[in-house]
Formats: sequence, structure tokens, C-alpha cells
Amino acid sequence: MTSHSDLRTVLDDLVGEDLTGLFVGGRWVQPAGGGTFAVTDPSDGKTLREVADATPEDGVAALDAAVAAQEDWAATPPRERSEILRRAFDLLIEHTEELAALMTLEMGKSLEESRGEVAYGAEFLRWFSEEAVRLEGRMVPAPAGGSTILTRHKPVGPVLAITPWNFPLAMGTRKIGPALAAGCTVVLKPASATPLTSMALVDLLHRAGVPEGVANCVTTSQTSEVMGELIADERLRKLTFTGSTPVGRTLQGQAAETLLRTSMELGGNAPFVVLGDADLEQAVEGAMAAKFRNIGQACTAANRFIVVRELAEEFSTRFAEVAAQRTVGRGGDEGTDLGPLIDADGLGKVTELVADALDQGAKVLTGGPQGCEELRSTLPEGGSWYPPTVLGDVPAGARILAEEVFGPVAPIQVVEGEEEALAAANDTEFGLVGFVYSRDVSRLMDFAARMQTGMVGLNMGVVSQPAAPFGGVKQSGLGREGGHEGVEEYLEVQYLGLAD
Repeated sequence: MTSHSDLRTVLDDLVGEDLTGLFVGGRWVQPAGGGTFAVTDPSDGKTLREVADATPEDGVAALDAAVAAQEDWAATPPRERSEILRRAFDLLIEHTEELAALMTLEMGKSLEESRGEVAYGAEFLRWFSEEAVRLEGRMVPAPAGGSTILTRHKPVGPVLAITPWNFPLAMGTRKIGPALAAGCTVVLKPASATPLTSMALVDLLHRAGVPEGVANCVTTSQTSEVMGELIADERLRKLTFTGSTPVGRTLQGQAAETLLRTSMELGGNAPFVVLGDADLEQAVEGAMAAKFRNIGQACTAANRFIVVRELAEEFSTRFAEVAAQRTVGRGGDEGTDLGPLIDADGLGKVTELVADALDQGAKVLTGGPQGCEELRSTLPEGGSWYPPTVLGDVPAGARILAEEVFGPVAPIQVVEGEEEALAAANDTEFGLVGFVYSRDVSRLMDFAARMQTGMVGLNMGVVSQPAAPFGGVKQSGLGREGGHEGVEEYLEVQYLGLAD
């Protein structure tokens, strides 16, 4: 496939007419109200497919199915759960091209990036297939004698997984993989902007042998009503959410009513720090990956570039030169590096933040409003186009340094030294990830130890991988996904006291 229009052929192949309903209890069913909503292509605003619009009644039906399947799935031998997840991994890899095309159509990222997400997302299924058979307990003598302390893990129970639009496949596998490995059943609620990939995912899971009711999928445009009903249901025992901090706070408050166990992967404001002894070539390469991956629409995207003064001019110049070489276009067209933003609201926010920075004295080094106008004159109408943009001399009071950009804009803040860089890096309510560049490993380790983030990239611009614990501190959330820690989020520890 070499043009964006060619990608539409996958819709009927991977998401046919029978996959436009809700996946409940191992079957595709139509919603109780019969409603649908449109899924659009962000490159032109045209409808890709109408999908089922679930009501609260449909959400409860999905939970009913998950509850009915929970006991049998929890009793399924770990090796069997493991082999099912491994077969699902194989199926995703086998369908890489179709899944990549689907993601590019509904989310907008380049086909190359979508292929990368399939590989990344599938790896969560392989990783947790291996973790399924390693859910270890312990046995130790009681310190006072007379008994033995035994511990074992049990699945927490039915899970509600709410995923965002920006990584339609990986956010699903990152939650479903550990849940199924632990012995939990799942109701998946994908973002209404990008549900097609999730629908294809649950179909492939079913084909891999996931039993009826174990993995369900509910698509809806009435998110708060449908999810509110499920969160209030005492049969639900776990909520895992990836999305914005304000929505996460609301969900956390709702979950408190039933003491529902939660994992929250929320917003970010990642600092990218370039210290005085950094390798500039390495730093620029890392900056490109940290900023422009996924069109800048990632919670882990570098949001602020904090550079010591002695390197600021050279770093800014090099970074802008490389960024200017990126090609913006429809995700499926050959040569495209960056696709459109997800929608008009996303474009509006990026435009507003850039305008505020410029009003306060920042300078456009590449891209910006003029580049945006040039794109609009050459690319399809209806697309939310914004060029790769680097802003220099961004003042400390600019909103773009305090708010999550979620777009391809890199603001550079100049500081006088390491301590000022650290203060600037920590000057945010968020604490998901940070990036630091220096040639001195000891300096890197010391700086990272003082950063208020759950993850740190040391001389690397992308840190997320299935084998590592992903998550933040402060207003960036609770819990961890990936690594051994990821499966623990879906397990309860039971203590058994055994008399000698």
C-alpha cells in the first residue's frame, strides 16, 4: 500500500459488517437502543464506519458476561491462560499490516509508526503470557514459631479497562494482557474516536481461544453514563484508566464509593533536560523521538526542553533544522512522517498555546502559524494539520510550559545551570516521565534521583517497553503497567496461617 486511500480496503477485511456491534459474551451483538456513532478519518473528517453506540443497559450486559465467566477463567490453569495469550500475540503479528492500516485510518499516525505500535502492543501479550506462569507466593516460618506464613495470589475479579485514542492497540493490550494473565475477566471501553482497532483486537483474542465472556468490548459515545453505571456496580472489582488527569480525578471519586481498586495513568508534562556536557547529536536525536513520536500526542512526549545556556543556541539550531525536514501528510501516503492531529479541538489547543508563547516573546525557529497556513493550502480540507514546530526563548510564564501540549510543538527554555534545570523540571503538578542528557553517568543518576517522576530516560528519548514498569507520581496517576509490577495490579494477596 503506497497511498492513504488504499488503506480503506482493510475496513471490510478486518472490521467487516459483523464487527460493528458490541462484543459481549463471545458474540457480536447490536446495542439495546440500536444507535450508532461515526468514526472519522482525521486527515479529512470523512466517516470511516458507523459503530454501535452502547447504552447503560448494554454496559451492564457486558459486565454480566464478565462476571459469569470470572470463576471459570480464574480456575483456568496458568499455563492454559499463557498459551492463549501467546496465540493472540502470534495473531497480532500475523495481521500487522491490516492492524497498522486500521490505526492509521482512525488515528492519523504514519503507517510506519502504526506498524511499530503493532509490534509494541503485541509484545504486551507475549510478556504477560510469560508472567501468567510466574505468579509466585511465599512460605516462611512465623517469627514467634508455632505456625507457617503462606501467601498466594488471587485474581482481583472483573475489570473495566478504559483506553485512550492515541495508542488504540497498545493501550488495550497493556491492560488486557496482565488482566487475563492474572485470571481476571475484562470489559474494554475504547475511546470513541478510535474504536475500530479495539474491535479488531477483541475479535483476534476470541480467535486465539479467549473463552466467551472473558474479554468484552463496549463502544459508546455516552461514556460518562455507561461507565458510571458500571463503576457503581459492586460486582466490578478493578478500574484501569488511561487519559487526562481531570477525568481520572472524576473516576477516582466515583470508584471510592465502592472502594474499587484503581490504576490511573494520567497526564504528563515531561521535561527534556540538556546539561552542559551533553552529546548534542545524541540529544537532538533523542529530542526528535521524545517530541514527535505519535505526532506529539503521547503522555510521555517531551513537553518542555530545558537547556543550559552554553548549549542552548547550538541545540536549538540543530533541533529546528532536523524538525523542519519532517514531512507532514496523510498517514498512509508514502514518505509521510507526521499525520494530522486527532481533531479540531486538539488543533485548537496547540494553536492557542503557541499564540500565547509568541505573545510573551518566544520565537519561531521552524513551523508555527505560518507553517500551519502553508500546510492547509496543500493538504486535504477537514484535516487537523500542524507542522513540526520549535520555539526558542520561551519565557517562564508561558502557558505552553505548564500545560500538556499534545501536539508537534517543542518549546525551549534556557536555564543557567544544573540546579536551575532541576528546579524547572520539577516545577509542575505532573510527574510521569523526564529525560536527561549528559556524558557523565554519575551525573545522570544523581539528577534522575532528584527528579519527581515515575520514569526517567537517561540519554534516551523513548522509555516505554513491556518489560518495564510504566507509571507516574503526583498528578500523573497511580499504579504501574508493564513489567512484573503490571500483573500485580490485577492480583490480591491472600495470607494463610498454617499451624505447625
